[in-house]
Amino acid sequence: MNYIEYDFKIEPQGVASEILVAELAEWGFESFVDTERGILAYIQESLWNEHILDEIYILKSEEFLITYSFRTIEQVNWNEEWEKNFDPISVDGLCTVRAPFHAKTDTKYDIIIEPKMSFGTGHHETTYMMLQFLLQTDFSRKSVLDMGCGTSVLAIMSEKRGATKITAIDIDDWCVENSIENIQRNDCKCIEVKLGDASLLKNEHFDVVIANINRNILLNDLSLYAATLSQNGMVLLSGFYKSDMPVILEECSKHGLSFVENLERNEWVAVKCVKKD
Repeated sequence: MNYIEYDFKIEPQGVASEILVAELAEWGFESFVDTERGILAYIQESLWNEHILDEIYILKSEEFLITYSFRTIEQVNWNEEWEKNFDPISVDGLCTVRAPFHAKTDTKYDIIIEPKMSFGTGHHETTYMMLQFLLQTDFSRKSVLDMGCGTSVLAIMSEKRGATKITAIDIDDWCVENSIENIQRNDCKCIEVKLGDASLLKNEHFDVVIANINRNILLNDLSLYAATLSQNGMVLLSGFYKSDMPVILEECSKHGLSFVENLERNEWVAVKCVKKD
């Protein structure tokens, strides 16, 4: 799956960049990179249309000068850029996420990921926080769903933390292929990868649901996640901003999911909820 990259030039930056990112996230943009003059924003080509920016309010504001250009990013090009710039990351001193060409580490969990076009190296705030939640959770003999799995780094960590049945799902066939490679690379035995969306969850049951996607997809699919969750089961959600928490938690409450805690990193948040008795 290709991505559309928007290169926004913003004058002045600061609050304008924050507002723009928040608005773009609501329309399906899922990754953002700060630049010297503004931000780069990425959206899956399948979610893009030529009028996607028509309702972005800040682009019409006279307070800021925002110009942009866009282009299609091919899958192979993303991988090449990643290989040039990717450094290992450490999460709470317990987990390292690294590439195959990096030296093995002595951290408790040493995960090897080659993301190709899949988001999920741990560098993005949302993936980092989800790894933090997984490091805090006992997954012994648990069944886990990793929805929108990307590289399957979260599914892999779930198995390393003791989960014995894990289903990883993504709508992108490139992510599915990449997930299978990463699962084999980390010698995991309990992860099944599927191509598709939340419609695959019919008649499925899990102790833990992990979904690091984006705000709109979470709001649309939360009812399906809750329906698959066992009593007292846990759902871990990320892919949205702190300002989105009220609407996310309101939707969780509608489906019997009670808020427990959240993590925060550079305005992004990750949320833990449990299914009520």
